[in-house]
Amino acid sequence: MKPIIEFCANNAGFGTGEAIRKVREQQECDVYEYGCLTNCGTCFMFPYVLVDGEPVEAENADQLYERILLKIKDSASAD
Repeated sequence: MKPIIEFCANNAGFGTGEAIRKVREQQECDVYEYGCLTNCGTCFMFPYVLVDGEPVEAENADQLYERILLKIKDSASAD
């Protein structure tokens, strides 16, 4: 099953879109962009996404990219 990555369009200023683009180059996944994921406190402060419904956040876009890949790997090994 392909991982699902969801992100808030308002979070793009943190480089979230670039991190997701890099993930898509390495992983086959479904990506959904929303106007809001109702996690405004985190969205305002840090780059973050949801991977299979679970939040993944980081201090910057490069770290977010690494954490997304790790989350996908951990999810795949749990299945």
